[in-house]
Amino acid sequence: MTTEELFRSEPYTRVCIANVVSSDTDGIVLDRTIFYPEGGGQPGDTGVLEPATPGLRDIRIIGTERRDGEIVHLVEPFTARLEPGTQVNLLLDWAPRHRHMRMHTCLHLLCAVVGDAKVTGGSVGTEKGRLDFNLPDNPLTREEVQAGLDRLIEADLKVTTRWITDEELAAQPDLVRTMSVQPPSGQGRIRLVDIEGVDLQPCGGTHVTHTAEIGRILVGKIESKGSRNRRISLRFGDA
Repeated sequence: MTTEELFRSEPYTRVCIANVVSSDTDGIVLDRTIFYPEGGGQPGDTGVLEPATPGLRDIRIIGTERRDGEIVHLVEPFTARLEPGTQVNLLLDWAPRHRHMRMHTCLHLLCAVVGDAKVTGGSVGTEKGRLDFNLPDNPLTREEVQAGLDRLIEADLKVTTRWITDEELAAQPDLVRTMSVQPPSGQGRIRLVDIEGVDLQPCGGTHVTHTAEIGRILVGKIESKGSRNRRISLRFGDA
């Protein structure tokens, strides 16, 4: 059974009702979830699972990951199993998720500022984020990157998503910005994140709906990570 991925269509939803598909000492699989599974440099969500059955204790979700095609909600050791069909309430830890959304969207803006260079690695955090670019000759200064991000954030650009087919993506290879990780293919369609007029690329992460929601971002060092890689680190100005 495939879990309905509400975190894609409803990234701002913080609470939902679901049913247990399977449960073991390692984690719980549900028929639907608002919890994002770790991937694409973005951490998996955390939160609380409240069984609707009287007498059952709340369960702390310490992480979420995709395993063997299923979304697994990770639990603490010695957590009691839940019977399949048990109804539960999912309560998302919203503060860290929202910061992941803000930073992930800002990293897409960073791609727009840097230009055509391919991404070789990256990570999304609640306080910091970074991208590594294939830039053997780096023409950018920290001040230029900061000015570019400030301009795009303040422009309050609209962020939307849409889907294209595997064939459409194959016909537009320049849409793929990452070198080390390729978008999943073979499922018939691929999700695009579109930042109005400045960036369009495949991405399965969660994002804000307007760039002004990102807030104040500070650019750190632009570091050399080998002969071709340049790392640009960002942090929240309110950290």
